[in-house]
Amino acid sequence: MEALISAVLGDIISRAISIMVEKSRRQTTAEEDLLRLHQLLLRISTVVEEAEGRCVSNQGMIRQISIMIKQMFRGYYLLDSFKCIQKKTNDEEVSRSSFAPSKFNPAKRFRLLSSSPQIDSMVIVRENSKDLKQIILVLENMVADMKEFAIFLMSYPRMYRQPYGAYLYLDKYMFGRQMEREQAISFLLQAEPLGGGNLGVLPIVGPGLIGKSTLVERVCDDERVRNHFSLILRYEGNDLKDETATTFRDHCVIKHQNSASGKERSLVVIELLGDVDEGAWKRLLQTSERCMAHGSKIIITSRSENMVSIGTTEAIMLRCLSKEAYWYFFKMLLFGSTDPEDHPKLTSIAMELALDMCGSFILAYVVATLLRANPSARFWYRVLRMAREFTQKNNFVRGEYNEDRMSRYAWGIAETPRGSNDQKVFLIHHSHQKGPAAHDEVPRITIVDLIFGAWSAVPQGKFEVLCWKSLIPPYYSYMCSCEFVQHT
Repeated sequence: MEALISAVLGDIISRAISIMVEKSRRQTTAEEDLLRLHQLLLRISTVVEEAEGRCVSNQGMIRQISIMIKQMFRGYYLLDSFKCIQKKTNDEEVSRSSFAPSKFNPAKRFRLLSSSPQIDSMVIVRENSKDLKQIILVLENMVADMKEFAIFLMSYPRMYRQPYGAYLYLDKYMFGRQMEREQAISFLLQAEPLGGGNLGVLPIVGPGLIGKSTLVERVCDDERVRNHFSLILRYEGNDLKDETATTFRDHCVIKHQNSASGKERSLVVIELLGDVDEGAWKRLLQTSERCMAHGSKIIITSRSENMVSIGTTEAIMLRCLSKEAYWYFFKMLLFGSTDPEDHPKLTSIAMELALDMCGSFILAYVVATLLRANPSARFWYRVLRMAREFTQKNNFVRGEYNEDRMSRYAWGIAETPRGSNDQKVFLIHHSHQKGPAAHDEVPRITIVDLIFGAWSAVPQGKFEVLCWKSLIPPYYSYMCSCEFVQHT
């Protein structure tokens, strides 16, 4: 019996030692983890870029690519945030060594050891280290299964027109909606079953200025869609309530006509702000099913989630980008082909700014324009303070999408003389957009001019400013109505 117990104990001890040895062998330093993460991200981003240039129709593949993109953004976010924390920690250590307290003053030593920023940094580093190892494990598993995925990917044809240069010309590229685009195209090209309802309806739902119109435009411009439908129409009205079959057709404009296709299928795009009148929708649908050829489709966009129920397929819900994806987008706008590692202090400020911008695409373009005009840390800190004042004054929740809120206070960053009461505060009443046909109606003063104080005469009362002019279809100009107010 004693011999048996001794053998069992010996086996347990040897296994425990083996586990400890294996565990110690697997332990890596933060620098090794960062290097490994960087290598994995290069491999993943290469596959993602290849996938975005192919016409992937399989829903399983689309979901897999979407997961891959999500983890890629998460990896880059952790990589940049970890490096920013390391830079901040190193700067603090240099600062402490440069201004070391006297050994004869214990009060100074106590304040130094108990400083909250130092403790917070240590806590953040520990938490990020766990996330770092976790994302490495996730990406390693993805890379291990990449061979079979790549074989399937290569079987799909390349796009007729390659995507805009995402990494070189980000302002001419629709960011972060590639999988939603493929989902919509897959629905449009799918054959409708014979009998029953004749029309397929795809709702696209999301808050204001989230990219619904841009997504629809990208879908309708795709060669596969243009070859599939002989006619693509866009409804120009604002409400379907009083529409009849005749007035509805009169309020539609032709976006594309392909008489050479030999097909009679049509695609109708309807863009609404809110809910649709139920009676009007039923009448329109019944009329359309009688008049439109089999295989015709309807895309309807709205801000109201109630529109999901009118679809014949799963609705596309456009949400705000995750903080990881939004940071990737903002970083590319700011630094372009420049390596952010060459500017660690600016990168750290930019990461803070990205969190305060609440996922707004327009705000990202405006702030990026401001920062690129003056690449100094002092100026970027001023913009960061302005962004935080903007969030606090308007009672915004950090990280919550607020683009479709109405009146908002904003601050200018132009230098003012000491003791001046001119706070450069203006109130944004509402925003709206205009198409390229209204080019002459676009105001000359921009929101950047307003923030910089670059105007010859201060406008009186309410006035319009140009926030951003999109360089991709449908080429909208986004404007807002403003007025100067007294800072309270």
